[in-house]
Amino acid sequence: MTTTREALLLGSALILVALLAVFEIVPEQVAQFAPVAAVPFLLRRRSCVSGAC
Repeated sequence: MTTTREALLLGSALILVALLAVFEIVPEQVAQFAPVAAVPFLLRRRSCVSGAC
């Protein structure tokens, strides 16, 4: 998967979780935890960019 496509997918997932929290479909705590859950994906991409992948 290209870097651009992966970034769009991750961003869309975070926006979707936020919208679900606004309409009270998921609890507010889930929306607050979603950016923290994205950190491993961001760290994995950083190591792949530096060539350690």
